[in-house]
Amino acid sequence: MSTERPFGRALCAMITPFTAAGELDLDIAREHAAHLVSEGCDGLVLNGTTGESPTTTDEEKSALIRAVRETVGPALPVLAGVGTADTRHTVELARQAEKSGADGLLVVTPYYSRPPQAAVEAHFLRVADATDLPVMLYDIPGRTGTRIEPATLLRLAAHPRIVAVKDCAYDLLGSAKVIARTSLAYYSGSEELNLPLYAVGGAGFVSTVANVAPRQMRAVLDAFDRGDTTDATRLNALTLPLAELMMSSGLPGTVTAKALLGDFVREPLQPADREAVDGLRAAYEDLVRALPAQSNT
Repeated sequence: MSTERPFGRALCAMITPFTAAGELDLDIAREHAAHLVSEGCDGLVLNGTTGESPTTTDEEKSALIRAVRETVGPALPVLAGVGTADTRHTVELARQAEKSGADGLLVVTPYYSRPPQAAVEAHFLRVADATDLPVMLYDIPGRTGTRIEPATLLRLAAHPRIVAVKDCAYDLLGSAKVIARTSLAYYSGSEELNLPLYAVGGAGFVSTVANVAPRQMRAVLDAFDRGDTTDATRLNALTLPLAELMMSSGLPGTVTAKALLGDFVREPLQPADREAVDGLRAAYEDLVRALPAQSNT
């Protein structure tokens, strides 16, 4: 069983900012990264689902890593999403991310082709062998169509560079079993499971909601680490209305995060409509009133 947190506890799945014309906006990316760190994020995950990786080029991915690396300095963990449906391309992106300054790799299950578990395992091993960077596996079957089964995770845990999992599988029993039997660090990728997964031995979270409420999301883990589970439960409850609107309202988290941040999405995503934006802002303002950003409690 692992108590290690190889990338910290409170990680943000950072948006990729664009201009109104749809171009990569590195100035805003730098500003946003610096803000997230100042508000308590232990690490940043770039070029993931929230980062609109399916619609950014390899060159844009690399430029974003370099810009954020330069902004946050060498001490803060910066992970790069490199997963694609193509093993060869994923290996190329992994090597590119290493050269661009990433500290770790987020590797999603190959999607659309729905490979069997033996092929899933082979894919991850190929990527883990391609660089010297530690790997966080990304288990999100609702998007990829393929689960990383617990038995597969148990085998993959033997690889020295496969150190963590971003867990969006919605299988708390399966996750708890892998946590108990391996040294893998489990990070919740589903806001409603941040606290439950942490309570059974998880390492922390990789959060989309942290783009807009980083300190409020971290406060839940801080309370739990103090041993105040009652306050952790209270604080977690305060985050749920905003998390539900951002992640379970029928709009992608990228769209809702950018609606609150005033940023632009890239097609095929479309911006949230006025009614959705108003609801998001109301929930965000309620959370800030209940739990001001400058407070850790």
